[in-house]
Amino acid sequence: MATSDNKLADTDEKIFVGKGEETAWLTLALANRHGLVTGATGTGKTVSLQVMAEGFARAGVPVFAADIKGDLSGISEVGEAKDFIVKRAQQMGLTFQPDQFSTVFWDVFGEQGHPVRATVTEMGPLLLSRMLDLNDVQEGVLNVAFRVADENGLALIDMKDLRALLDAIAPDGSKKAADGEEDPLAPIRKAAQSYGNVSKATVGTIQRQLLVLENQGGAKFFGEPALTLKDFMRTDRDGRGMVNILVADKLMQSPRLYATFLLWMLSELFEELPEAGDLPKPKLVFFFDEAHLLFTDAPKALMDKIEQVVRLIRSKGVGVYFVTQNPIDVPDKVLAQLGNRVQHALRAFTPRDQKAVAAAAQTFRPNPKLDTARVIMELGKGEALVSFLEGGGTPSMVERVMVRPPSARIGPITPEERKAIMDASPVKGKYDTAIDAESAYEIIQKRLAGTATPADGAPGEGGGILGQIGSIVATIFGTNVKRGRLSTGQVIARNVTRSVTDKVVGGVVADLGKSVGGSVGGSIGRALVRGALGGILRR
Repeated sequence: MATSDNKLADTDEKIFVGKGEETAWLTLALANRHGLVTGATGTGKTVSLQVMAEGFARAGVPVFAADIKGDLSGISEVGEAKDFIVKRAQQMGLTFQPDQFSTVFWDVFGEQGHPVRATVTEMGPLLLSRMLDLNDVQEGVLNVAFRVADENGLALIDMKDLRALLDAIAPDGSKKAADGEEDPLAPIRKAAQSYGNVSKATVGTIQRQLLVLENQGGAKFFGEPALTLKDFMRTDRDGRGMVNILVADKLMQSPRLYATFLLWMLSELFEELPEAGDLPKPKLVFFFDEAHLLFTDAPKALMDKIEQVVRLIRSKGVGVYFVTQNPIDVPDKVLAQLGNRVQHALRAFTPRDQKAVAAAAQTFRPNPKLDTARVIMELGKGEALVSFLEGGGTPSMVERVMVRPPSARIGPITPEERKAIMDASPVKGKYDTAIDAESAYEIIQKRLAGTATPADGAPGEGGGILGQIGSIVATIFGTNVKRGRLSTGQVIARNVTRSVTDKVVGGVVADLGKSVGGSVGGSIGRALVRGALGGILRR
């Protein structure tokens, strides 16, 4: 979209969002200070999200956005010069110029986009407990299970791995050995009991919660090939940022799974991306729709994690924009981190609604020309109160503006259009076929059948070959276990892989690799790569 004098077009430094008495510009250098888009249903939040996503994409910034209703998918197709769009453009002194943006569709269920998967180990006990709605005692047992898996070289890839491990640590919860023979899983249960009383009843409760999650389709999220987050951070051949859309209409039927999945993504970005400082524009912008689901009934440990990630991830060059109905849906500590604000209309039919309007008005820097609380209730569709960061990072005075019309299509695309986009996707074939790697389930089954070897993670053997490699290399490089999620072997693999990539350790790793390759062969070597390290070496 452009004008004859080009004064209201996006530039290399800022995005044109809307116009009233003043023009609303979102400064790219301050876009990683996060933001908030709020308003009642049907007031134009999705259009505002699309306008900002288009602006970021034009500037070469990749975008990730959750699409709850399917409306955002239209960003992938050329916009149509409909009467109301042309009229709004003319009211703002613009000439409507249709456009479209390179788009990749993702879907946890693999139905309307590329599958999105993570390993159970990557998710970690804290987020998994949140997903399963576990209490403190149950979460404690889940932490014990992860610790036992770490110590015994049992890679937790998918749901059957976690189920097998829980059965193994439960008292009398595993297959009995034949008369006169030692129970092959007794060392695992003994290790679990050393961390406290792991009762069969508690394990049973966790197993039932896993069944609920499986019935909701959550099992499809766990497995391999696991998502490489750098696939979200692409630009197209014209240098524009790719728009990644998470198809979330079905996912929203499981709100806890939806919220936990997006928080996992933020946590992974936070841990994997290097410090970037202040950049001219973000590396990635993340739009979190229906954001109130993230905070509803969240335990304190999780709230602390959310606050930490939101506060610190901007230094990694990532901007996070929450989209919800009311600012009071977001806790104060998180709200304080959201410097760029777009507020659409709110309705005040009850005393609680009136209190919400007053609270929303207080989140803006006052404008002497506006009665902010009154204007919030008077805004028409497509209008918004806007305050973006300016200068040294201070919020501008709130302004009433008309949001510019998007350049791409408004509304959903057809199944045929979606299929054509997926067929031309840059990640086509990379995630579409699931891989069942050898992991905890297979190792435990071997042990029960009496066919396990020390390399299959036998207790007392330092976690099998992983433990042996870990003990050698940890002495050289050290380890960096994050969130208690990775076993020693996995951490070593990640550190060594990154070191090789960066050419830091050179010949030391090469010699170590030759030594390992010479002593580990056949099925053990394949298990090493495809099993516990399968989700790490892909990075």
